[in-house]
Amino acid sequence: MARAALARITEPGDEQMGRWVAAHGACAVVEAVRGSGAPLDGAGEQRWAGLRLRAADARPDVDLAAIERLGGRFVCPGDPEWPSQLADLGPAQPLGLWVNGVPSLRVWALRSVALVGARACTEYGAHCAAVLAAGLAERGWTVVSGAAYGIDAAAHRGALAGRGPTVGVLACGVDVAYPPGNQELIRALGERGLLVAELPPGAHPTRSRFVLRNRVIAALTRGTVVVEAALRSGALVTARRAIRLGRHVMGMPGPVTSGLSQGVHELLRGEATVVTDPAEVIELVGAMGELAPRRRGPAVPRDALSRSASLVLEAVPGRGVSDPAQIARSAGVPAGVVLARLHELRALGFVERDGDHWQLARYRKGHTIE
Repeated sequence: MARAALARITEPGDEQMGRWVAAHGACAVVEAVRGSGAPLDGAGEQRWAGLRLRAADARPDVDLAAIERLGGRFVCPGDPEWPSQLADLGPAQPLGLWVNGVPSLRVWALRSVALVGARACTEYGAHCAAVLAAGLAERGWTVVSGAAYGIDAAAHRGALAGRGPTVGVLACGVDVAYPPGNQELIRALGERGLLVAELPPGAHPTRSRFVLRNRVIAALTRGTVVVEAALRSGALVTARRAIRLGRHVMGMPGPVTSGLSQGVHELLRGEATVVTDPAEVIELVGAMGELAPRRRGPAVPRDALSRSASLVLEAVPGRGVSDPAQIARSAGVPAGVVLARLHELRALGFVERDGDHWQLARYRKGHTIE
């Protein structure tokens, strides 16, 4: 009850409040700010006045009843559903989380990846985010994002399309559909995924709350993928927080001429790792041995030739015919070996015989570089 009250009294990520709760307990802190307990060290008169104004309006029983009517719950540190990795935030870890949705937040967060990026994204960015999220979801990974316009929305929709788990971390109450244009998406997240917020029901977003929300996304997940971001972007705030927390940070490169990819490319020049598909993400954040398949070009018949056969094939002129002696001089291969290799190449369809001379097979397209 005290932590639910503090969710209304203080702003998310208040490190001073976190230190007070760690030192004195949530109940003692609530008593202090309500005036029934001794004032706590570390706050001036103006700060105390602000906290007490908010404390006068805090009704944790009303907030808890509101989340219960939604079918949700308030989760605190020490509860079975609490994700212990949030402790990495230290004094800035949430005092509690308001959760709406059936699944367990702790279980879903065990195998989770954050996908973040620009709100005003390009079609390329939206496509990449949706495909990446769908692939991760199909492999049982939870996609975490902020339910905002652009890359966030594309990531959530991709995960839902892949019928996989996805979590929306909001900068407002879980009963507030913000941004309004994503109302249907946020409703789907509450029904088929999870909605999570530090702020109590009814709370509305502010600019600072969006920034503070990003630290929860970074701490909750094993790694953060930035799909598109300008040099000044909230997605980069999430990525930098993830770096400080020791999480994996990844970026999907875009066109070098795109301003919305400059922030990603700057990350990739530093600590971030390039990823292009779900397998590469899982290789970084997954268990040992979950390796992405090695990339290589397509195999062509020429790859199977021995070194001497390749030399002989390259010595056959592109136009006209040549005798074995000329081919031997050009290839630097003994004449006896040349004849044997020419017959091998004939069997494989690379060359054909014209009396005592040899030429490239006329029906093959493109010839030797294939």
